[in-house]
Amino acid sequence: MSEIHFLLFLSFVWLVWFTWKTFRPRNQHSLRSVAILVLGDIGRSPRMMYHAQSFAENGFVTDLIGYGGSKPIPALERLPRVQLRQLPEVPKLLNILPFLILAPVKIVHQVISILLCLLFWIDVPPEFILVQNPPSIPTLALVQLVGRIRGSRVIIDWHNLGYSILSLKLGKNHILVRIAKSFEETFGYSAYAHLFVTRAMRDFLVKEWDLQGHKVVLYDRPPRHFHRCSTQEIHELFCKLQPVLSSQKSLKCFLPDANPPYSTGFTHTSSKSGKPASRLPSPIRHDLPTYSEVQMPTLRPDRTALLVSSTSWTPDEDFTILLEALQIYEGRAREITAKLPMDSASADGNLPKLLVIVTGKGPLREKYMKEVGELQETWRWVKCISLWLEAEDYPILLGSADLGVSLHASSSELDLPMKVVDMFGCGLPVCALDFACLNELVKNGKNGLVFQTASQLALQLEQLLLSYPDAPALHSLTLALAGLPHGPLTPSNPHIPKQYATREQDNWTWSTWEENWGRVVRPLILSDVNL
Repeated sequence: MSEIHFLLFLSFVWLVWFTWKTFRPRNQHSLRSVAILVLGDIGRSPRMMYHAQSFAENGFVTDLIGYGGSKPIPALERLPRVQLRQLPEVPKLLNILPFLILAPVKIVHQVISILLCLLFWIDVPPEFILVQNPPSIPTLALVQLVGRIRGSRVIIDWHNLGYSILSLKLGKNHILVRIAKSFEETFGYSAYAHLFVTRAMRDFLVKEWDLQGHKVVLYDRPPRHFHRCSTQEIHELFCKLQPVLSSQKSLKCFLPDANPPYSTGFTHTSSKSGKPASRLPSPIRHDLPTYSEVQMPTLRPDRTALLVSSTSWTPDEDFTILLEALQIYEGRAREITAKLPMDSASADGNLPKLLVIVTGKGPLREKYMKEVGELQETWRWVKCISLWLEAEDYPILLGSADLGVSLHASSSELDLPMKVVDMFGCGLPVCALDFACLNELVKNGKNGLVFQTASQLALQLEQLLLSYPDAPALHSLTLALAGLPHGPLTPSNPHIPKQYATREQDNWTWSTWEENWGRVVRPLILSDVNL
């Protein structure tokens, strides 16, 4: 018995020592290191992936923590200082449990997996812990706890307000919404630094919650590789997408005939004789021209107009608005075409066929795409498909499109749609659903158009696409976006249009993500500053 007692005593001593060593407050941490926590799919969290890239490029050992699923941006796979740490999913067998039991099990599972990662899997305490908000529960409380234990400084990146998203389902006065708001305020109150996506969000939270710590606005900006695509890039993208497009039953006989790699539904090449490759013999003929005999691709004059909308398929984006607008557009296209002379071959005064590509994943996708399928069975001028693109293909699609649409409504009306930032970075004009602080990004009539109803959106589509591909209104917006500068704007540079600048702390700027991050975040993490 004495041996057993001795072993139990040793075990107790070891447990006390281990607990004290693990959870005691520490001032020792690894300089130039950061742990970035996103309680979601890493590959579907562009802002947090850009944070990780920027930290790593500034010499920080970077751990990006979140769930797997989508492929991250290529930079994170090639940067040696970045390590992706995937949180384990709840075992699928537990999905058979009732919601009232499964929900707390999932929360406990998240708490344990996050603490294991931040306390044990990352051996040396990071200098900073950057957390995305929302979701607020349980991440805000956990990073505050780990920050105290490991001596790390917490940075909260405020994308939106978690309780405002919950209120979309339960209502503003629901007890759970009030609890969520109190939780978010309590654990978001104090941090080393707070990053905000808009001035409106910063001003609101500083006034309502009296946030403590450095408070700076970090606008979303596109990374450096976002750009308006060349015809060659457009051609290569749609050669790659051809198998996917040809498999869509709704697109049968809708797009012009394609013969990759010589032609796609949007581009074609021509032989040295000037004959379009789209009309060249089929591949089984021996007289098909070789690559040396084919010229560079050009845009097809008979192409459809291409509209892109990116969505998370959640309740804060009302896809019904776009569907109703497309239905109105379909009717207007038929009406206008019926009034044109039968032998009219000109596009002047006509509306083009419109292909709408909706990207993204989310819970309401199947519901809305089923509705789309039923509607477009009778549509001749409009077709709508849903695609999920890899990270490297998404900016090329944006840079190839004619027009973008944003349905982001903002549950808090304090954040801005990242999709619009991406579109602007690719020189793509945007029609955006209006809400309180949208004018921090979209200047109506200057770099995009703002709508509030489906009928307004339909009218904008008609005005912009009339006489396509030579649509003058659309061309004007595209040219304006082509003048977006990359770098600081100064009064001494009169060639930069002021409407594309945002004013923050008396500095007029439009820049890439890298330039914006370096100007706003880099001073916070490399030296103590007073802002």
